[in-house]
Parts: sequence; C-alpha cells; structure tokens
Amino acid sequence: MPLMLEPIFRDKVWGGTQFASFNYQLPSSKVGEVWAVSAKIDAANTITNEPYQYMTLDEVWTKYSKLFGEFPSHHLPLFIKLIDATAPLSIQVHPDDTYAYEHENGNYGKTKCWYVLDASEDAEIIYGTYAETKEELTYKLDHRHFDSLFKHVHVQKGDFFFIPQGTVHSIGQGIVMLEVQQASDVNYRIYDYDRQDLEGETRALHLEEAKAVIHIGDESPNIVPQVEMIENHKCTTFVQNHFVTVVKWEVRGTLNYMKPREFTFVSVIDGEGEVITDGDIFKIRKGDHFILTAEDLDNVFEGEMDIVISYV
Repeated sequence: MPLMLEPIFRDKVWGGTQFASFNYQLPSSKVGEVWAVSAKIDAANTITNEPYQYMTLDEVWTKYSKLFGEFPSHHLPLFIKLIDATAPLSIQVHPDDTYAYEHENGNYGKTKCWYVLDASEDAEIIYGTYAETKEELTYKLDHRHFDSLFKHVHVQKGDFFFIPQGTVHSIGQGIVMLEVQQASDVNYRIYDYDRQDLEGETRALHLEEAKAVIHIGDESPNIVPQVEMIENHKCTTFVQNHFVTVVKWEVRGTLNYMKPREFTFVSVIDGEGEVITDGDIFKIRKGDHFILTAEDLDNVFEGEMDIVISYV
C-alpha cells in the first residue's frame, strides 16, 4: 500500500499563488514552499490513506521500518519540496558531510537538485562563483562585490540542475521549482537582499562558515540527461549517484513500473491518472506526492501524466 502524503504549506516573504495550478487549496497568497515529502519531527507530512491514515511520516518511518526495507538510517534520507519564487531567494551554500559532522553536531551536509517546473522569460539562478582563490572569494564576500562574484545562469521550463555540496546557489524571481535534497537542515546564508521576513526580522547570515565550505573551481550546471523510451513512455534520468537518483517519466497509457529500490518517492508534476499497487487503485493528479514502499510489489501507472521519481 503506497503512503499518500498531505502537503504542508509554508508562507515566505517571496512566496505567491502559483501552486493553485497544482490542485491545492492555498491557505494564503504568500505560499513559497510546499513540503511534499518531509519527515521532520516538527513538520512531517500526514498519511492520508489506510492503514496508516492520520499518522505522520516520521512516525511511520520509526515504527514501521519494514516499509522502507530496514533502511540503515535513523532519518528519511530525502526531503522534497516545491518552490514558488516571486522574488529571489537567499544566496546560500551547504557544507559537505565531513564539515557538517565536525561543526554541526554530527549532521549531514546537503546535496540537492532542481527541476524547473515553470519559469518566466528572463528567469535565472545563481550557480557557483567566479572566484579563483580563497583570497579572492573572501575579499569579494567581505566587500559585497556580489555582481562580479556570483555566476548567473538563464533557466527555462524543463531544465535540471544538480547542486553538489559546497556550490553557491540561489533561485531567482519568476521560477517554480521541484527541489529534491538530502534531509539536512544545515544552510549557510550568504546574502538575503537585506530584507525582513514575514515576522519583520532580518535573517542571520553565515559568512564565515560559507567561506570555509565554498568550493573553488569551475562548477558547471550542465547535466546530460539519459533519455530512453520504455513501453512507449519517455524516461529521462537526470542524475544517478550515491546521493540521489532522479528520473522523470512521461506516462502515456499504461506503464508497468519496476521499483529500482525498496522504496521510491513519486511526485506528479502534470496530468492525472492512477497508480495501481498490488491491485489497489489510487487516483492521482498534478500536485500529489506519495511513497511506494517495500511492500508495494506490483505497480502500474496508468493515464496521461508526468511524474518525477526520486530515490537513494
């Protein structure tokens, strides 16, 4: 039985109303994030179907580890969210696992990736820096020479970006994004446009930590997707490494899906249809997110829809 997840809405100063097109009833006009797959203790998704209905995802992860193939971790490995940026997000960087373990109470670092669901004509992200030495990086950060430091990359709908630990990044204005990341809360904020949050507070910066972890080198945002046709369905593998694998399926009709891992995360990003799991039928549509568990052995997607499947 898949775990169907209730989304969690987060207001942000840069949020908006784009998620109304995802079949959501928005609680405000400033929704910046939809937490699609979250097992955070204080903000975990609620399961909406039997037999685990009304339990939270962190509870199910802890109490029913068999659903996840006895995965060797105390925490769900991925965190997935949608982002609606009506203004630029803060410029930030995440440490690698070694630095985070030593300086952040044994936490993991964070690798993430972005799939652009929609973008305005002039939309762009920040990805990497032009700094060639630590000295140049430090000088430009200290003197706020951001225009000559950060690399700006034009984006359009359908683009995918893999963001390794240590890579400076930010989502620009006019972008709707699906973000898949390691489940870590370690973020080092470099610049936040001197703005206040919804509570009227200026958010803290972490310049010294950022200087310590920013990678110096020629980061490239280019990912070469691997595209193949399977059962007349287009399958695009964006990234596949020991941190995460992200695959997009363009389902047109009936897809007999073989899970590549004990459990996988599914996000419906367009269209509608059904997922049939061991004979049980679940209606799904754009905006739905769920987990196919270790107990879900026979899985079929049927309909006209685009889905993104992520796993470790």
